[in-house]
Amino acid sequence: MEHKAGCLICGRDLVYGEKPRDLACAVCGEVMSTAVACEAGHFVCDRCHGLEALDLIEQFCIATDIEDPLAIACILMRYPAVRMHGPEHHFLVPASLIAAYCNHQGEPGRKGDLLRQARTRAGVVPGGACGTHGTCGAAVGTGIFVSLITGSTPLKKQEWSLANQMTARSLMTIARHGGPRCCKRDSWLAIRAAITFLAERFGVNLPVAEAVRCEFGDINRECLREECPFHAGYPTG
Repeated sequence: MEHKAGCLICGRDLVYGEKPRDLACAVCGEVMSTAVACEAGHFVCDRCHGLEALDLIEQFCIATDIEDPLAIACILMRYPAVRMHGPEHHFLVPASLIAAYCNHQGEPGRKGDLLRQARTRAGVVPGGACGTHGTCGAAVGTGIFVSLITGSTPLKKQEWSLANQMTARSLMTIARHGGPRCCKRDSWLAIRAAITFLAERFGVNLPVAEAVRCEFGDINRECLREECPFHAGYPTG
């Protein structure tokens, strides 16, 4: 669901006050005078509202203090600039993980450099690679994330292994749920795999507030419906 008529952060109704007040933009963090905010108090400035997908992802992840990567991903996916499907998800996955990880570790100052590198690396993964290259860009995104936080290079040993293990685990998780592709489903599956991997291999336990329930099924022509683990009708018993 693209929140075209409500808040881009949470989808709730916008409230137009009689007098302007100073609020920080939920994307860039800049404080501005505005008379418009949602019922939960979220405000998005006009400049950020019009950002292209990759710029939006980068700027939001720099500004946010959220430690739950799934929550970050869901917020970003609500922006109209982030389409139902598309290669922007190849950056959205590592960006969400980088932001959550750095915030959780008390190192928000690392985010800018790591996000720029992740954006460059994700940019070489072609759209539709899941169907033509035998690897999903969301899975590659988790490998990009681990390679960045470990400082992996082609000549490293343990770091090289961890980055490839991460991509492999994400890819197997995605593959088990079958096709056709859904960039939302595959991104959430990859991020969940990365959360588990971080806990097992790094002892880092990122907080996950609640289970993801998909908001996009009605605009996805290839939606698996009840066969998707994020669909409301998916069996949980």
